Amino acid sequence: MGNRLFQEARQYVQLAKEASTTGSEDTQQTIVRAKNALSSAYANTTRAEQEQLRELQGELNQLQ
Repeated sequence: MGNRLFQEARQYVQLAKEASTTGSEDTQQTIVRAKNALSSAYANTTRAEQEQLRELQGELNQLQ
């Protein structure tokens, strides 16, 4: 089934990317939610998942 927090972090990053490309007014709020999800997931993941989370963090940083 996978790590729920990890999956949520991926979903929030995807939502933030979509919001930034569509020019949504709530882009910054979505980015904050994605950052929180990444932070929550990081402590409860495997090393492989942590590497993926770092990549997602990099994608999120590019949105700002």
